[in-house]
Amino acid sequence: MVKLRLKRCGRKQRIVAIDVRSRREGRDLRKVGFYDPIKNQTYLNVPAILYFLEKGAQPT
Repeated sequence: MVKLRLKRCGRKQRIVAIDVRSRREGRDLRKVGFYDPIKNQTYLNVPAILYFLEKGAQPT
């Protein structure tokens, strides 16, 4: 099963599609966005997110 979750990368958080058996900082299937809490910036790759949601991924 695939989940969409945040992965810490320096001071930013990446939004990634990752297998549930992987640890939080493990290898991701695909990067689908990022969140920067310092600048309050967010980027989402909407087509990629919709692709994973259609395939049964669960957002966390």
